[in-house]
Amino acid sequence: MSPAVSQVDFTVLKGEKFGIFGPNGAGKTTLISMMCGILQPTSGSIHYYINGKEITPKTALHTIGYVPQDFAFYPELTAGQNLVYFGKMYGIPTKQLHEKINVLLEQLGLSHVKNKKVMTFSGGMKRRINLAIGILNDPEILFLDEPTVGVDVQSKHAIIHLLEELNKNGTSILYTSHHLKEAEDFCDRIALIDQGKIIGLGTLEALTTQHEVENLEELLIRLTGKTMRD
Repeated sequence: MSPAVSQVDFTVLKGEKFGIFGPNGAGKTTLISMMCGILQPTSGSIHYYINGKEITPKTALHTIGYVPQDFAFYPELTAGQNLVYFGKMYGIPTKQLHEKINVLLEQLGLSHVKNKKVMTFSGGMKRRINLAIGILNDPEILFLDEPTVGVDVQSKHAIIHLLEELNKNGTSILYTSHHLKEAEDFCDRIALIDQGKIIGLGTLEALTTQHEVENLEELLIRLTGKTMRD
């Protein structure tokens, strides 16, 4: 059995918006899951630095935010109850937590449904509460796996706007998406991955120039082929 990820080596800089792209089954979600501590690599290592100093993986977990593609909340709880639950898991003091919850709900246009069960939410609203849970702890590094999949234009705008604000305040963002135009506008640098290996790394401008293509979609087709993946 071949490894899901192999010979991957890159650095995400402080305050950078870094995108990982590739076809289905390329290893993107596996890679993100290893970087945020959900999966353990069988070999190799992941290093985290804050203010130029390396920190332990255990310490790093307290500085990481993770927004998975699959919804990570309790649908039978209200939006407010979900945020309180996960905020307490982060160890956020009660007063600070409630203030943070109110701010996030306002930023994401969810204040009016704070006391409604999440199971009643639309897809876009669920994506927004999924994001709110992932950034409750004010992460230094934020991992996002398809944060805008299946959402309407309004929800997508709210999500991207909040991510831009977080990034302006110093949060490093590592992001994957199949919305390639969105990614072109959002990312500072990108890595292209296929069959678990990096096949391209750099700015979009540099990579499209190198491979003589116009955009990210053409670049992916050029490097990974036209064959559809499972």
